[in-house]
Amino acid sequence: MAETYSLVEATMKVIQDRRSIREWTEEPVSEEDIQMIMEAGRQAPSGENAQPWRFIIVKDKERRKKLATIAGGGSGRRFTAEFVTKQMHARFATLQDEEKKKAAFEKLTSGQVSQFSENAPVTIIICGKKDVWDTPYDTSAAIENMLLMIQALGLGACWVIAVSFDVRDEERSKELLGVPEGFKVISLVSVGHPVREHRQRPRLPLSQICFSENWGEPYYKEEKA
Repeated sequence: MAETYSLVEATMKVIQDRRSIREWTEEPVSEEDIQMIMEAGRQAPSGENAQPWRFIIVKDKERRKKLATIAGGGSGRRFTAEFVTKQMHARFATLQDEEKKKAAFEKLTSGQVSQFSENAPVTIIICGKKDVWDTPYDTSAAIENMLLMIQALGLGACWVIAVSFDVRDEERSKELLGVPEGFKVISLVSVGHPVREHRQRPRLPLSQICFSENWGEPYYKEEKA
């Protein structure tokens, strides 16, 4: 019984400690760690056991830079549209510091928000079969498994979807990596040794997100400490 509780606590700690890391040291990721990460992805659940995922491990600096540029372009277009339609202004309405607000707008609309991935020593590209209905869900399960293993190994990672925001980005990524027809690029995960520890951003309490029987009736009446 004690071993069971220990396992539960260890699992929850990995989940709670996971962060999106965007700064890494130059220390390489070991082959043993890469294999553990990929094995975690391989063990993910998939509809009808389709296992539609395929993974490309990219270490080459120039190739990582090109992938980051594609991701940056996708993010830049997305957030520029958000800026023009005033959605971004609404999102940062509570930010009173005008200099910080301006810097945030610049980081997002320029695409810098997604170009950090080139600095990670390893970029993992996640692809999926086009003819499998559940591919978006199956690959997401694989990515989350990988992120949790990365945390357990003492590494840091960030899940980036900007590499395939639209058809143009996806086609550039596929051409760069030689991805065949029948598969699509889903996301990339940047992996490395984090420069420093990061605090988790606040999460909504269970009392606000879990309902009983019908929407709106809290399952948890109040949050437990």
